[in-house]
Amino acid sequence: MSTTHVRSATLKERWLLYDASQFTLGQLAAQIAMNLMGKDQPTYTASELNGAFVIVVNADQVRITGRKSEQKSYDFFSGYPGGLKTVGFEDMKRRRPGDALRLAVKRMLPKSTLGRDMRRRLKVYTGPAHPHSAQQPVQIEKIRS
Repeated sequence: MSTTHVRSATLKERWLLYDASQFTLGQLAAQIAMNLMGKDQPTYTASELNGAFVIVVNADQVRITGRKSEQKSYDFFSGYPGGLKTVGFEDMKRRRPGDALRLAVKRMLPKSTLGRDMRRRLKVYTGPAHPHSAQQPVQIEKIRS
């Protein structure tokens, strides 16, 4: 069995636009990770960067279910003794509204240089406006399940 590689000359850039106010955090992050990796395309190759560029607007209005707003926390460790900091979801949403979504997507992508390149294709904005209208992004209304 051989792997077919897509040439970069034949690969067309795709730009997708999500409105985060319509989706829950986990389902949106999972779909964005699939788009960034290119797993939604028939030309998917694990070792190549062939995913889409993803724009997310209204990231501060992303929904979560249940009691996660009270119970969910994010841990950050500086590497030094006593350097563990814990931030709750509400504090994270208030201080840096787009980071909850960014972290959810980051943890679903590969932990490699290819994963970092994929993360650079994610553009998150807290308001309804974005500066990428020249790329003519396709509005995504529904997440595939």
